[in-house]
Amino acid sequence: MSADLSHVDTWLFDLDNTLYPAETEFMGLIEGRMTDFVERFTGLPREEARALQKKYYLEHGTTLAGLMTYHGMPPAQFLEEVHDVSMENLVPDPALHAAIKALPGRRLVFTNGSLGHAERVLGHLGLRGLFSEIFAIETADYIPKPSLATFDKISKLHAIDPPTTAFFEDSEKNLVPAARLGMTTVLVGAHAAASTSEHVHHRTNDLAGFLSSARLKEASV
Repeated sequence: MSADLSHVDTWLFDLDNTLYPAETEFMGLIEGRMTDFVERFTGLPREEARALQKKYYLEHGTTLAGLMTYHGMPPAQFLEEVHDVSMENLVPDPALHAAIKALPGRRLVFTNGSLGHAERVLGHLGLRGLFSEIFAIETADYIPKPSLATFDKISKLHAIDPPTTAFFEDSEKNLVPAARLGMTTVLVGAHAAASTSEHVHHRTNDLAGFLSSARLKEASV
């Protein structure tokens, strides 16, 4: 049964592992660069550095947030270095491009990644022109999703009305504040079907197919 999204006129999309499949393992390259950075920055053995990286991610939403909180690390070098990876595994998807282009209303990217990273990935995928704005970690003052303060900031900055907004994410925990605010939430990825969270309204492993089959608001005459 197709999803009823006829009430939606603002579309928020996470970037990594949402606008391209997690199976590309593109994020794995970035995570490897993060481990390299944490190992060098802290002087810890690699396995300990990786454990610390994961701990910060789980407790603070991003590894970067933990490094800034506990080590006072300036973010610019980290963001530039960890995102400097090959994009050869990312392949443009014409079906996804067409499905996003057909969505009525505003389309925005809401990512814990940097602005430069988002611009680079969206450009490579041929999707940049479909989105009016990118709300990146710099815009959020380096406070990542799922912080409610960051959801409040994007909502105020872009005059977002939660009941008419849909948010697409590969991370279940990042959908929790969105659902509590009244947004329609969509969990994306191979793991989505197994989710039983009350904060997840729809689940899909095929974002293009989900969007193209959804019931949308009719264009005003």
